[in-house]
Amino acid sequence: MNQIFDERQCLLGEGPLWHPERQQLFWFDILNNRLLTLEKGQPKQWQFDEFVSAAGWVTQDALLIASESQLFLFDLNTGQSQKLFELEADNPMTRSNDGRADAFGGFWIGTMGKNAETGAGSIYRFYKGEVRRLFKNITISNSICFTPDGRATYFADTATNEIKKVDLDAEGWPAAPPETFIDLTAKKLNPDGSVVDADGYLWNAQWGASRVARYSPKGEFVSAVQFSAEQVSCPAFGGPDLKTLFATSAADGLSGTDDGKTFVYEAGIKGQPEHRVRL
Repeated sequence: MNQIFDERQCLLGEGPLWHPERQQLFWFDILNNRLLTLEKGQPKQWQFDEFVSAAGWVTQDALLIASESQLFLFDLNTGQSQKLFELEADNPMTRSNDGRADAFGGFWIGTMGKNAETGAGSIYRFYKGEVRRLFKNITISNSICFTPDGRATYFADTATNEIKKVDLDAEGWPAAPPETFIDLTAKKLNPDGSVVDADGYLWNAQWGASRVARYSPKGEFVSAVQFSAEQVSCPAFGGPDLKTLFATSAADGLSGTDDGKTFVYEAGIKGQPEHRVRL
């Protein structure tokens, strides 16, 4: 049974990240420009000047955060930010959305139009001091996650109802064109954020369907966890044994009691530890 992990309502909850060294969950409320956590059981948050959406951990006390205009280093102790790279800073139409670190220490981040303008977004990878655009003409970038061996990535353009899979080379760069992994068009399901467990099964939050669905490494539906929020946006594994599933949600446009809250579910299935971003 899923339970509420945090009662604070997010207009657009996203980007849950379990920090393995701190044993602490961080997540974002994109439309309210804030990063949230629970610290020693108490709610804590940081406010920013623009949209923030995703992060990777760099050290015990530092996160790499993606915002609407940059990638920056954020000190969790002092609250200080250090700009590292621009991210579509010359395009006021777009903002960052879904992102995750890969097994090589790179960080993948997707962008999208602030009003989901068709084809306005892209997917980038930051690696060894370089930010490179990998895919373009994406409307709503989502589902960035990786196979346990690190040699393939998944991503989605929610507007197409498809999750893609891409083989990666020995440095984590795409080695082949994206192929369709799961097509949810017939079921009218909208793939939002995803995470892959230790056995290679993909867990996908399905926007508007109140659930996170689990798919086999072959793309076959296995099961689903239902939540008491309509717009479940992104899952993450955490907890001391990585068998706890967290899920963010969004209250935007809704009035349900639990919409926008952050949930926890004891999955009993082990996730992968989040990879460290290497600057």
